[in-house]
Amino acid sequence: MIILAGPCVIESRDNVMKIAEQLAFLQEDKRVEFYFKASFDKANRTSLDSFRGPGLDEGLKILQEVKEQFGYKIVTDVHETYQVAPAAQVVDVLQIPAFLCRQTDLLVACGKTNAKVNIKKGQFLASDSMQHPVAKVLKTRGVDEVNYQTSKDNGVWLCERGNIFGYGSLIVDMKNLIGMREFAPVIFDATHSAQVPSTGSTTGGNSAIVPSLAKAAAAVGVDGFFFETHFDPSIALSDGPNMLTIPDLKSTIKDIFSIQEVLGYNA
Repeated sequence: MIILAGPCVIESRDNVMKIAEQLAFLQEDKRVEFYFKASFDKANRTSLDSFRGPGLDEGLKILQEVKEQFGYKIVTDVHETYQVAPAAQVVDVLQIPAFLCRQTDLLVACGKTNAKVNIKKGQFLASDSMQHPVAKVLKTRGVDEVNYQTSKDNGVWLCERGNIFGYGSLIVDMKNLIGMREFAPVIFDATHSAQVPSTGSTTGGNSAIVPSLAKAAAAVGVDGFFFETHFDPSIALSDGPNMLTIPDLKSTIKDIFSIQEVLGYNA
């Protein structure tokens, strides 16, 4: 099972290293293909005054240090084409933010690298529409046919994080998990599915529902999960209301494996 986990944003070197150290249990679990996640820049913040991160150069240095010290594979967001090549020299997975999933130049730039590409489904798109971002990456890599196997073979994933219908909340339609799996392996983003975007100058959320959403997705059947986690979400500089504590993350992952075992997904 693929698991992407880590803090929303690189708040400081010390915080990242502290969280990375506490996620060693995922690296040690032979059932898990673990990727440490942290963003060097959060370009899509509600307020101009919100913390964005250390930036490309300093952020990649910190991620490289995590990789060298812990042996983790790394995933990070890219927002603009100039970030892609340097990021791909450090990370194993380039993540396309949901609002940018139709940006052709960004997808093509990622497709030209050797990194895996995790494309988040836009909050405004139906699952069927996600075959087109996948096709942009696959065609860049010389593959014309879009299906689960060609995407898996060429390192392209899709990531579900809910749809927004204009009343300030995200709704996860579990049918999307089934629909998108026709085109690529599917990662369920339990963290951002719990967001409540319309809460003034910052994005809110409810981390209490993250385990329930993850367990529901496990019952439907997905290829992996995305969790943001922190040693103290109350002081996190981005997405704190949606983050799990590390003990809660451990408990949720244990439940996910139990559900998959009962349903025979790990057979």
